[in-house]
Amino acid sequence: MANNTKFIFVTGGVTSSLGKGILAASLAKLIQARGYSVTIQKLDPYLNVDPGTLNPYEHGECFVTDDGAETDLDLGHYERFLNVPTSQANNVTTGRIYQSVINKERKGDYLGKTVQIIPHITDEIKRCIMLLGKKGEYDVVVTEIGGVVGDIESLPFIEAVRQLKWELGSNALCIHLTLVPYLAAAGEIKTKPTQHSVKKLLEIGVQPDVLVLRTEHELNNSIRQKVALFCNVGKNAVFESPDLPSIYEVPLSFQKQGFDEVVMSKLGLDLKQEPALDAWKDKLNRLYNLSEVVKIAVVGKYVELPDAYKSIHEALNHAGMVNNVKLDIEWVHSEKVNEQNVASILGDKKAILVAPGFGNRGIDGKIIATRYARENNIPFFGICLGMQCAVIEFARNVLGLPDANSSEFCTTPNPVIDIMEQQKSITNMGHTMRLGAYPCHILDKDSNAFRAYGSDEIYERHRHRYELNNNYLADMESKGMVAVGKNPDSDLVEIVEIKGHKWFVGVQFHPEYKSRFEKPHPLFVAFIKAAIE
Repeated sequence: MANNTKFIFVTGGVTSSLGKGILAASLAKLIQARGYSVTIQKLDPYLNVDPGTLNPYEHGECFVTDDGAETDLDLGHYERFLNVPTSQANNVTTGRIYQSVINKERKGDYLGKTVQIIPHITDEIKRCIMLLGKKGEYDVVVTEIGGVVGDIESLPFIEAVRQLKWELGSNALCIHLTLVPYLAAAGEIKTKPTQHSVKKLLEIGVQPDVLVLRTEHELNNSIRQKVALFCNVGKNAVFESPDLPSIYEVPLSFQKQGFDEVVMSKLGLDLKQEPALDAWKDKLNRLYNLSEVVKIAVVGKYVELPDAYKSIHEALNHAGMVNNVKLDIEWVHSEKVNEQNVASILGDKKAILVAPGFGNRGIDGKIIATRYARENNIPFFGICLGMQCAVIEFARNVLGLPDANSSEFCTTPNPVIDIMEQQKSITNMGHTMRLGAYPCHILDKDSNAFRAYGSDEIYERHRHRYELNNNYLADMESKGMVAVGKNPDSDLVEIVEIKGHKWFVGVQFHPEYKSRFEKPHPLFVAFIKAAIE
């Protein structure tokens, strides 16, 4: 650990989904903008080793890092705010903790001792927390504890925080985010849930140093004073987190309240300078002053759950901001798209994105939407499975192979999408896909991809088992669907385009994972630009 690395722990109370991830990312952004190196990690209490096998309906999107970690979606927020890549070390689950401890026990590392929650599980949690500090790269490590104080699953993590606060002294601090609800019937804001939440934290032995109150209504001084008195914190250490039009406004709201100054003061960090947020503010002003509206469609099978395509949603809005347009995104459920209604659903859209996913549910709708975009010269962007649907559609309707399909969905004589050779012997599902950042060589300098990137060598993140079957590539290219990007080592097709189409791009990778508020992804920018031209 760097000698003076500071550790900030973010816990939550009363209810989940209060915004601990946005709080952590916003605070880290403010500290980073003062000239410090900062990283954020997420501790998830569930027993899965990672969210890679979780259904998006359970946990939202699975975010993938450069080093191939399948992680919680909050890591996407961390990267979008800090513009710093995360890694395997930035997301730890109870499953990983227990797996590590049991592996050590089987190897005899504990020398015959009885393995227990305390000290063995809590020691492993502490080791994972301190790992980022030991690298010596960061001045500050922010650790978000998933779940809610009082959950059985969270107890070992809170106990580890208690121990670390004791061991690290003035180098550690706990921020507790809790709910202050407004009861319309009584016409009052109620602080009791916050009081009980902090009492629960105190029962475990953790005194929060700073409180953040999630609220729909502005809090007056008397409420702050009451919370401070009942929760053993100074009145100047009670802040509010109100509803805001954009998550990117949260750092500015906290800065206005002096949140970062109080936190840094408690940690003994020199304020150095005012946060350098001019570029951030400029982009936010641009976001709020967009007047031209462009209608686009995102076709997927998890559209009723906003978090399932969180990174895509953010990447699209980043791109709209760069192009000075406000996007009116219609989230189209692919199971509801058919030949009879596709024109009425997509006819007024300026661009169509077909989203990633797994399994054959909703595939017919995705293929029909892709055909509609191809035949009507509407800008099209297919991501991962979206690209594979474009290949299947092209093979069926242009190459004249009506039974063309993916071997993921069925046995077919024309598997234009087939399982990767390295995947054929794999039986376990967890962390066995082609994951993480891989190089792609863009072969055609007259392609949409090259014009977007401005380079013929790129690195993008992947999460898939199936790929375009190169046995069909020559026929496809002779009819106009061209492989413009390939992996230089495996010859895997990474990018396809249709020549003569206004803008038709399919990518095997996930560009949405690398889009940032201050640095939008070039492919999304080019896609929206094509929509408005």
